[in-house]
Amino acid sequence: MKDKQIGVVGGMGSYAAIDLIRKIYDATDASCDQEHLPVAMLSAPHLTVDRSQFLSGEISQNPATSIARIINQLSDLGSSVVGIPCNTAHAPLILDQVLRDIPEHVELVHLIEEVAKLMVQQYPQVTQVGVLGTVGTVNSQVYTQVMNRYGIHVIQPPEDIQSLFVSPAIYDKDYGIKSHSSPVQVRARNDLLLASRFLSRKGAQAIILGCTEIPLAITEEQLETSIVIDATKVLAQAMVRAANRSPVLQSLGAM
Repeated sequence: MKDKQIGVVGGMGSYAAIDLIRKIYDATDASCDQEHLPVAMLSAPHLTVDRSQFLSGEISQNPATSIARIINQLSDLGSSVVGIPCNTAHAPLILDQVLRDIPEHVELVHLIEEVAKLMVQQYPQVTQVGVLGTVGTVNSQVYTQVMNRYGIHVIQPPEDIQSLFVSPAIYDKDYGIKSHSSPVQVRARNDLLLASRFLSRKGAQAIILGCTEIPLAITEEQLETSIVIDATKVLAQAMVRAANRSPVLQSLGAM
């Protein structure tokens, strides 16, 4: 079968989209330029409002409008397999509208569904996972809703851990990853490691890096007794499969 062109929706953590593209290439079995998959990326950060602010009611504009517009543009460029490197954008209030507004022939690879499938297929012994993500991802319960359908219990950080460590590590203008992506600041990484260890000690057998900024900071494959799952890498491998390739087998922990 002919390879399908991949489309990546950028602008929701610009380095997150770059990280996804790198992981798509890492997952592709290619020995020369011509053997790599065709990939297009469009980024419109000035149009795509913050997903967590929308979900919390701070702003009324649904980011689904610009996300769908970008996907339509990617379709016009020939992409028929599309991924959104933003966990929060998969909350139903956003994703349902996106799905209504994009062409029927476009396959939108669902990041969180792919993580759940991966857990069942490769880690059947895991019944409890911890999730690190934005406040929008946490409050929308999107991981909880999906994982529960697969019989997996989700542990999320309590409000104090989220507000004091996880959210600032992502958003703080002085040291957060959105402000300082390359390199990630030591304080942001340390705060996320603290939250990860908290989840591990609460019984999480796996820690899901459920914000596409977080794999830029956490590179371990295991923390304490918990395996680490890089959701961006899971999405990359799923997109390679959807493009009619068998992905190169890699550890699915963070790298």
